Amino acid sequence: MSAPIAAQAPTAATISARLDRLPATRSVWKLIAMLSLGFFFELYDLLYSGYVAPGLVKSGILTPTTASFFGFTGVASFIASLFSGLFIGTIACGFLADRFGRRAIFTWSLLWYTAANLIMAFQDTATGLNFWRFVVGVGIGVELVTIGTYISELAPKHIRGRAFACEQAVGFMAVPIVAFLAYSLVPRAPFGLDGCWRWVVIIGAHGALFVWWIRRSLPESPRWLAQKGQLDVADRVMRELEAKVERDYGKPLPPPVIVETPADHAVAPGRFADMWQSPCGKRAAMMIIFNVFQTVGFYGFANWVPTLLIKQGITVMSSLMYSSIIAIAVPIGPLIGLAIADRIERKTAIVLMAAANIVCGLLFSQSRDAAFLIAMGVGFTLSASIMSYSFHAYQAELFLTGIRARAVGFVYSWSRFSAIFTLFIIAGVLKGFGTTGVFVFIAGAMLIVTIAIGLMGPKTRDIALEQISC
Repeated sequence: MSAPIAAQAPTAATISARLDRLPATRSVWKLIAMLSLGFFFELYDLLYSGYVAPGLVKSGILTPTTASFFGFTGVASFIASLFSGLFIGTIACGFLADRFGRRAIFTWSLLWYTAANLIMAFQDTATGLNFWRFVVGVGIGVELVTIGTYISELAPKHIRGRAFACEQAVGFMAVPIVAFLAYSLVPRAPFGLDGCWRWVVIIGAHGALFVWWIRRSLPESPRWLAQKGQLDVADRVMRELEAKVERDYGKPLPPPVIVETPADHAVAPGRFADMWQSPCGKRAAMMIIFNVFQTVGFYGFANWVPTLLIKQGITVMSSLMYSSIIAIAVPIGPLIGLAIADRIERKTAIVLMAAANIVCGLLFSQSRDAAFLIAMGVGFTLSASIMSYSFHAYQAELFLTGIRARAVGFVYSWSRFSAIFTLFIIAGVLKGFGTTGVFVFIAGAMLIVTIAIGLMGPKTRDIALEQISC
C-alpha cells in the first residue's frame, strides 16, 4: 500500500516521486481532461480570428489589406491586437501563477478573457474592436502559460507527452467548430447581430459557465505547494489523489523512486535571474529563437487560410468551406499523439513536423486544384498540430518549478511579439508576392526552428521534471 510512504514526513522529493509513480487511471485522466476543457475555450478565442475576418470585412468594420505597414483598419491590425495582448499577458503576467498558484490564475484568467469577448462582440468601430481584442489577448496569454505549467506538474512523467496531446486534442476541437460556425452563420443575423462574426464571438464566451465547475474539481499543483514550502498541504493533496487512483487501480500503488536534486530544496520565490542560470539560460535562448519563428508558420497559416485561399482565386463562401474542411485535421494531430507522444522524443517530433510544414506549405502555394489545396492544407495543419502539443510539453519541462510559469511565459511571449510584426509582414508579402511569397517566408522560419531545436534541445521523455530542470 502507499500509506506507509505517505505517512513519512513529506519533502519536495517525496511529493514529486509519489506523483510520478501514479498509474494513468481514470482519476488522473479526469484532471487532465478538465484542464483540457479550459484549453478548448482558450483556443476557440485564440483561433477564431482567421474565420471571422471575412465577416468583419463584409460588415465594413475592417479592410482586407492595410494602406500602410502599421495600418489599424485592416484584418492584420485585428490579429495583431490579439497578439499584442498575448505578449503582455505572457511576458508581464506569467509570474502570477508562480506567485498565487496554478489553480487560482487558471480560473481568473479564463473569466477575464470571457468577459472581454462579450464586450468586443458589440463593437462597431475598428478602434473599439482592436482595443477589446487586445484585452482578450492579455487574459488568454496568462491562461496559456498557466494551463501548460499546470498539466506538466500534475501529469506523472510517463504520460506527460500524452497529457499534452490530450490537452491539444480537446482544445483543437474548437477549430473545426469555430470554422463551421463562421461558415454556417455567414448569411444570418439572429436578433439583428451579424452572424458571421458577432455570434461566433458570443457563442465562445459561454466558457464562463463551466469555469467554476472545473475549478471545484481541480487540486492545486502538489509540486508548486512543495516548492512554496507548504509541504503539509501538498501531502494532503497527494493523499487524496493517491486514494482515488488506488481505488481505480484496484491494487497497491507502486513504490515511489525518490531522487534528491538541488531543485528539491529551493523554496524561495523564483526570480527572473534564476532563468539565466545554467542550464536554464541556454534553454531559454533556444526557446526564444524557436518561439519567434514557429509563430510564422503556425499562426501565419491558421489566421490567414481563408484569405490565402481567396488570393488563390477561391470565392469567399468556398474559402470558408475549404477552411472548415482543413480545420478538421487540427485535432487529429493530438489524437495521434495520444498513441505516440511518449514513444518519440519531444525534440525529434518538433524537428520532423517543422520539416513537414515546409514541404506542405510550398506545395499549397503552387496549386489551384481544390482537392490538392485541401490535401496540402490538411498536411500543413496536421504537422503543425503535432508540433504544437510537442513544444508545449517541451518548454514546460525545461525549467524549475519555482520559475516554470514565469520562464514559460517569458520565452513564449516572444512568439506573441513575433506575431505582432509577422502578421503585418505577411499582409505585405501577400500583397506584393502572393501566396508563393507567403509560404517561402514560412519555409524559412520553419528551417530556423529545425536548426534551433535539433542542435540545442535536451532530451526530456519519461524523465522527472526535477531531473530535467536541475
